[in-house]
Order: sequence, then structure tokens, then C-alpha cells
Amino acid sequence: MARNKVQFQKGLSEIDFDKAYGNETQCHAALVSWRWPGGFECPDCGGKAHCVVTRGARKLFQCNVCRKQTSVRAGTIFASSKLPLRLWFKAMYHLTQSKQGISSLELARRLGITQNAAWKMKHKLAQVMLERNATTRLKGKVQMDDAYLGGERQGAPGRGAAGKTPFVAAVETTDDGKPHKIILRRVGAFSKFALRKLAGTALECGAEVASDGLKCFAAVTEAGCKHTPIITGSGPQAAKTPAFKWVNTALGNIKMAIVGTYRAVREKHVPRYLAEFEYRFNRRYDLAAMIPRLACVALRCAPMPYRLLKLADFQA
Repeated sequence: MARNKVQFQKGLSEIDFDKAYGNETQCHAALVSWRWPGGFECPDCGGKAHCVVTRGARKLFQCNVCRKQTSVRAGTIFASSKLPLRLWFKAMYHLTQSKQGISSLELARRLGITQNAAWKMKHKLAQVMLERNATTRLKGKVQMDDAYLGGERQGAPGRGAAGKTPFVAAVETTDDGKPHKIILRRVGAFSKFALRKLAGTALECGAEVASDGLKCFAAVTEAGCKHTPIITGSGPQAAKTPAFKWVNTALGNIKMAIVGTYRAVREKHVPRYLAEFEYRFNRRYDLAAMIPRLACVALRCAPMPYRLLKLADFQA
């Protein structure tokens, strides 16, 4: 039986990572080339003529026109961080090359920093993924299903049960029926309003959506999509319906990874955890390119201080 080329791709080994981003100078040079691919450009006046001012370990770029000083970190997700860039690159490596993610506690051990610092770093990078994922749209044939995150609680079971966070998973498949892209979006409830809003931002007009018999999924037609409801019933057999093979596989992998890696996640941070899985899945075809791609987006994301990271429902 032939091996899955995506699953068995070479990826980026730790040795290759160290060769490319093993010290602070290499990491700084990489960020400069990604932030200003056409050469330095002053964020205030747009001037290109500049000089480099060295202050201890810091390198500042001073515009020769307006005398504005800036750094490669300023105005980006890396702003105000005292951690070396090589640790940021290490964090990006672990977040992108690990299929099941990495907890902040494990990240702290590997980087040799406190868990609090690792948590901030991880969630800032997850916020970058979340903002990047916002532009993803699925087209063609799409499998869609409702799901929950959260353990069992006392009280009424089923949809709307306390302690559970509802979210929607949708998988775009290729012409030969293979999974291509995925979206994972938390919703306030499984309602027609929520599904209409999601379809308007995450699905291309004309997408052919297949879902179970939950009535709220019919709202995708209001966004110009086609909808085919398939009654699956309930219980274990419902998850084996061929029409939902890939979305059910994805949901099983996500839930297993969250339990195995994080044990539990707080409801207000669910969008970022889902964003990690979505980001990695949609870029799984080239693992080695994930670090430069993530860094390029991070350089174009606004700074994210801790007071915003800890806010509930902040998705920017």
C-alpha cells in the first residue's frame, strides 16, 4: 500500500531548524528580510535611507529623513517581549511541526522559561493563526457538522448542556473525495443566525454543503450555498456515515489531541486552540514552510498585550 505523501513528508528537522535559526543574528536577519523584503521602509514617512543604531543587544533602524527610530519587532506581535528571538522561533517550530499541538507547560520546559511566559507566547502566536484563518473560505463540496468541547457536567445532557462550548467544523473535499481545507469556528449556539453568519464569512457562494438533519444548517442557503441534509440518527453509527467521513475524522483527531495535550481548555480561549488545528491542517502540505509563513503574518499583526490575551471572546 502506498504511503500518504503528506503524512510522510520530510518536514523540518531540528538539525535543519538549528542551521537556519540557531542564533539571534540569524533570527533577526530572517525577520528583517520578511518584514522589509524590498529594503527598510520607515513606518512614519516611508523613507528608505537609514542607518542602524546598536544599543547593547538591540538593533534600531533610524530613518535618515525623519530621524524616527524603530526595530524589527515594533508594531508586531513580537513587540514589548523581552524574550530572545531565537526562543520565539523555537516556539513557532513547536507549534507548527507538532500535529497535536503543545501545551504551555511543555513549551516552558523545552524553552527553559516560566509557564506564564510560555503561555503568553503560545497564545500570541495562536492569535496570529486566528487572524490569518479569518480569510479562509471553503468552496466546492463541503462536509459540515456540529460539535462540542467540554467535559461531562451534572445537569441536563445534550445540546445546550452546561460546560460545553459549541463549534462548527467544515471540511472542503477535492474532486476525488480527499480532504483539502478545514474551518473550525466557535458559535454562540446552533441557530440559523449563527450558521448564516458563519456561511457568509467562511464559505464561497455556490459551495455544496452536506450536513446532518439539524435544522439550523439550512441557513447556509441564505449565503448563496447549496445544502443537502442527510439524516444520520444518533449514536456511534451516525459518526460512520460515509458522507461525513472526513469531518468526523477531523473532529475525532481534534478532540483526542485536546484531551491528550491540554486535558481541558477554558471556554474563552477555545477559538485560539481551534485556530491552531485549523492553521496546521490547511498548511500541512509543506511543513518546512510553516515557520516563515507564520512569521510573516506575525510581523503584520498588531501587538497583543496580556490584558487583551486574557479577555473573553477577543478575536480581533
